[in-house]
Amino acid sequence: MTQDISGFGLVVNIIADKTYPVGLTITQFADDSDPLDIASVKIADTAMGLNGDLLAWAKAVTLPAILNVIPGSEDDAALQILANANRAGQGKSVAGDNITMTVIYPDGSTSQYQGGRITDAVFGKSVAGSGRLKTKPYGFSFQNKAG
Repeated sequence: MTQDISGFGLVVNIIADKTYPVGLTITQFADDSDPLDIASVKIADTAMGLNGDLLAWAKAVTLPAILNVIPGSEDDAALQILANANRAGQGKSVAGDNITMTVIYPDGSTSQYQGGRITDAVFGKSVAGSGRLKTKPYGFSFQNKAG
């Protein structure tokens, strides 16, 4: 049986409680970087006791995610506003948005990431050696996941 693993049609909805309380829909994903990258996280650690007994313990970790969008796109402009609102700087207040990200996959399945913050952004335009503008990555960390 053939499995359709296409990512075409991916949609990401972001709600930032102060900056975008109504929500923001992201669809303008880059072609030269992974559009949505959910990284692997280490959820437990192990060690060996003196006599070879396996010891294990759980670790609380954040759930990181990166969105790569087309530079200069409407989605890039909206994410720049979100990042700048949450960037600390002299003479400015920090929004401290509580972010919820809902990922809607082409097959109709969804994943919701909750209790998040935007953690990384590029605040300028970089140019690649090929002559094109570099893709804009936006990093997030979340406390929890549903779905």
